[in-house]
Amino acid sequence: MNADFRNRLANGLVIPALPLALDSRRKPDEQRQRALLRYYAAAGAGGVAVGVHTTQFAIHDPGVGLYEPILGIAAAEFDRADQRGGAPMVRVAGLCGDTAQATREAALASGHGYHAGLLSLGALRHATEDALLQHARAVADTIPVIGFYLQPAVGGRVLSHGFWRRFAEIQNVVAIKIAPFNRYQTLDVVRAVAGSGRTDIALYTGNDDAIVTDLLTPFSFSRDGAARETRIVGGLLGHWAVWTRRAVEMHAEARRIAVSGESVPAEWLRLAVQVTDANAAFFDAANGFAGCIAGLHEVLRRQGLLEGIWCLDPAETLGAGQLAEIDRVLAAYPHLNDDEFVASHRDEWLGD
Repeated sequence: MNADFRNRLANGLVIPALPLALDSRRKPDEQRQRALLRYYAAAGAGGVAVGVHTTQFAIHDPGVGLYEPILGIAAAEFDRADQRGGAPMVRVAGLCGDTAQATREAALASGHGYHAGLLSLGALRHATEDALLQHARAVADTIPVIGFYLQPAVGGRVLSHGFWRRFAEIQNVVAIKIAPFNRYQTLDVVRAVAGSGRTDIALYTGNDDAIVTDLLTPFSFSRDGAARETRIVGGLLGHWAVWTRRAVEMHAEARRIAVSGESVPAEWLRLAVQVTDANAAFFDAANGFAGCIAGLHEVLRRQGLLEGIWCLDPAETLGAGQLAEIDRVLAAYPHLNDDEFVASHRDEWLGD
């Protein structure tokens, strides 16, 4: 990753996780896939993550055969956005599977111009931490790596502070997405990076239950007898795949507050609760996150960006009571949506 993109990561970005657009036959809907990518670019997102959990891990299955086609569609839209001027978007590709598969996917992503790979460890749930580190080093030889601490409820595993301390020693690690949905485990990662002495690893929240809190919190730890403050600078989030324009505005102000050192206004504590409440509805927290992808699809469907909420797995749909919860938060927090922005540009994004 060149210095410009690395500096942009370090300064903090809004990076939505890309949903997979399907038609009623559960086949790729390229027109709407492109529209989503155009939406994120127009909303001011600093990058997009493709082939990650929100894109549905099943696309990595060779029998499904959608990983490289989706990478290609997204790469073409990144090129289109870059040609319009402004700061180029950071391109992140999800990497899954054992070492052979992950390194193969890393090579594909690099060939399509992606800047970094978000490394899922879900396929190695029973491997030792030493084996996981060896796996990460192998992938990092092919593409810059963003570490991924994924919560166990959706396929992750608990990893120790010692693991993250050694993970931070891998030279080609450029960032870590912290998404255990657990404050103790979040602290393990932040403390490990702070203790490593690395100042070039950007920390990104994936904690959907604490997005605003993560962005505003100063993490202070002692190293060599001196206090060192560390910040989570951005987010790589499925939650930011919807209402992205508002997320960009919120992130910019949160970063301004964090950098200025001023006291956090009480209204931001209220906002933090509201965002978490909305996320609980979108991600179906009440049903163990069973409807987390379909919930995002439902929000995008209502905005006219997706035709339906279909997932590759017909059994993957909204959870019991989730539709009513989405209705509730849409009514409760109208200031969080970007419906007007989407409505004014949707036809343009859906065009050729």
